[in-house]
Amino acid sequence: MLGDGYSSYWWRFFENIILPSIWATLRMLSASMILSFILGFILAYFLILYGPQGLKPDKRRYKILDFIVNSVRSFPIIILIVAISPLTRIIVGTSIGEKAAIFPLTLAAAPFMARIIENSLKSVDRQLIEAARSFGASDYQIIMKVMVKESVPMIVAGTTLSTITFLSATTMAGAVGGGGIGAVALNYGYQSFNNTVLYTSVLILFIMVLVIQWAGDWLYKRMQ
Repeated sequence: MLGDGYSSYWWRFFENIILPSIWATLRMLSASMILSFILGFILAYFLILYGPQGLKPDKRRYKILDFIVNSVRSFPIIILIVAISPLTRIIVGTSIGEKAAIFPLTLAAAPFMARIIENSLKSVDRQLIEAARSFGASDYQIIMKVMVKESVPMIVAGTTLSTITFLSATTMAGAVGGGGIGAVALNYGYQSFNNTVLYTSVLILFIMVLVIQWAGDWLYKRMQ
């Protein structure tokens, strides 16, 4: 009877607390990764364009972009979330909750994605680039139709790595009121000395990592 009662209690807790937190984590992760990919791609575009070996080298512009990317990447996620909370409050309207966590997560992930995409584009054979240039292709056409097309598998692999990395960042966002499975593990598990909730949350995160890695590997193989 005790076992049945505990199972019933656990299921109600899972249904009312843990399950909504899973969806909150997925919403935070998907929104921040989509936005960071867009911003990261824009940054990578200009890094490739103005880089030392770029299509239109510009040392001053490249150094500015490089400094911005390196500066943001140097901040630990949880410190960044706290440091820009006033800016988050201005933009989002609040510094607590799921929506408030998306902004700093995006800001942190964008330079990470920019480096991944930049390195992927750099790996493209220079002979292909020169061939495209000899046919009169513009810088935009070379980057979008040659370099991006050739580096898609590497971009997919890098995006998979980034998504797994920032899944852990969503759990850190839970420590400062971001919500999600991290907040459940911390508030209902660790701080309440409830190992069942804590290890259930850890198991869910482990499964999420496996699913993301499987999906990334599958997409990588399809793109080769």
